[in-house]
Amino acid sequence: MMVMGQNLPSWVTPLAWTFLVLAVLSAAAILIDVFLRGRRQSSRAMEIVWPVTALYLGPIALWAYVRWGRPAADAGRRADTSASAPSLTYGLPGGAASAIAHVIGVPLVAFTGWTIAGLDMWAMIAVIAVLALMLLFGFEYRSRAAATAQLPTPTTPGRAAVVAAITILAFDIGMVGWMVVLHLGSLMPPITEASFVFLMQIGVVIGLATAYPVISALARRSASPLAVA
Repeated sequence: MMVMGQNLPSWVTPLAWTFLVLAVLSAAAILIDVFLRGRRQSSRAMEIVWPVTALYLGPIALWAYVRWGRPAADAGRRADTSASAPSLTYGLPGGAASAIAHVIGVPLVAFTGWTIAGLDMWAMIAVIAVLALMLLFGFEYRSRAAATAQLPTPTTPGRAAVVAAITILAFDIGMVGWMVVLHLGSLMPPITEASFVFLMQIGVVIGLATAYPVISALARRSASPLAVA
């Protein structure tokens, strides 16, 4: 089992609760803007990606959404703002896939008691990676197949699978490395504590950072950004 966080500083818990509240409020603000104020995205998938991004980036995601993701069109008309978005936003679907995979995978492993080499951490990493891969594959294929049908390199199931696998592998370099550091430093708290969620949020951000060079390179090879259909 995971080593519970004996060495975790006491100030992490109030910081975790503060950031969790801000993250939930940020996600709620994006959801209200999209679904109640009618600022719909050109891709339905991005209507999920943006609020999920806020769940781990908090107010930073809200700022990025207002700056680059929020359509400037009328409430009843969809718009695409991808042209002005920085390449960093290309990785948001991967981050969202990882965040959703954490929400599903961590309780699943905890409930089943599954371990690998005597550690539930490895089981969680494996389950999260598989779930994130499936989610990102679905996003890549469903959101880009029609949009790239007429391009020299259209998105096929095989291409979408390769892109998803490369992205998740690069993402896991940061995420897994972070979890190993927490484990070796006896900093991993119980999964029921807010500090655990906070540390996983940090892990998603680190994973996004390690995946960014790969995502950026994939985006340059494509005729349009990876993150927006």
